[in-house]
Amino acid sequence: MNALELLLTRQSDARLTEPGPNSEQLSIIKQAALLAPDHGALTPWQFIVVQGEGRERLGDVFYRSACHHQLDERNLERAKTLALRAPLVIICIAKYVENNKVPRIEQVQSAACAVFAMQQATFAQGLGGVWRTGHYAQCELIKAELGLNVDDEIVGYLYLGTPEVKHVKTRRLSTEQFFSDF
Repeated sequence: MNALELLLTRQSDARLTEPGPNSEQLSIIKQAALLAPDHGALTPWQFIVVQGEGRERLGDVFYRSACHHQLDERNLERAKTLALRAPLVIICIAKYVENNKVPRIEQVQSAACAVFAMQQATFAQGLGGVWRTGHYAQCELIKAELGLNVDDEIVGYLYLGTPEVKHVKTRRLSTEQFFSDF
């Protein structure tokens, strides 16, 4: 897949199944993350790869978070299975590095670029992925369970696998809606 085709056809696939990335594919996905824009060469990222039994352990962490936040019964039960929605999950973390020239927002943006690069590398290899955030990315209890510092931020959970349904999503946005001349 050439670069323009990748950029213009990539999509998120929420329904993922086996197989997930093999070791060679995962190596490429990891390498893509480390090429993200990085002002000051601070490498403000950390990635936790969750697969196999680790997905159940992550589900337990989500469940403890749901209990802590007193979510309703439906969401309590759902929490246990969230990490099972794909064969592999990468927890993507912005590791804040104090620096007077590179503000926190740029470091978080760098980590976000790393997530996007990993999703692009996944799609380019014929696999699918979806980047999820929400409550579990903002939860202090989960950050503590993962051994993160207070200043660290979970940028998201990148779910990777094979799309359950092969279809191309239609594009509804027009460039004229979002671009103007100065």
